Amino acid sequence: MSTPQQEHLKIEQLQHANPDELEHAAGREREALQGWIPELATEAEIREALEKAFDYRGDVTITRKDGTLVEGYLYDRFNAPSLEASRVRVIPTPKPDAPVERVNIPYSDVARLEFSGKDTAAGKRFEDWVKHYWERKAAGDTNIQIEPEKLD
Repeated sequence: MSTPQQEHLKIEQLQHANPDELEHAAGREREALQGWIPELATEAEIREALEKAFDYRGDVTITRKDGTLVEGYLYDRFNAPSLEASRVRVIPTPKPDAPVERVNIPYSDVARLEFSGKDTAAGKRFEDWVKHYWERKAAGDTNIQIEPEKLD
């Protein structure tokens, strides 16, 4: 928690900062992926789709080649030279009275991929929050913070 003096200095600094001069890390362009089922005909398409699934902030549904479905949050991936050695790691959607176990899936075992869950980060940008902050600050609000959105 910052002191009132520190808060004042941060506000003073942000008011005079040019957004174009602030340091920004390069990132991927956000795409509307919710509901998308990519074509997985080639190795390059599989790798690209799973990379996008890693960046996606919602659940995905993976159909394995044996027909089993794994629905959940894809939180990690390991790219190796071959599809057999490459892996994605998924936290399955919790089911009542069942332990949650993380699942490792080889890229070569992915038959179908669907971006099935809501992208919880869609439409949320830090620049929008800063604009909202200044509007509330101008209106006299004092306890302004980033609040998590309620999940459905």
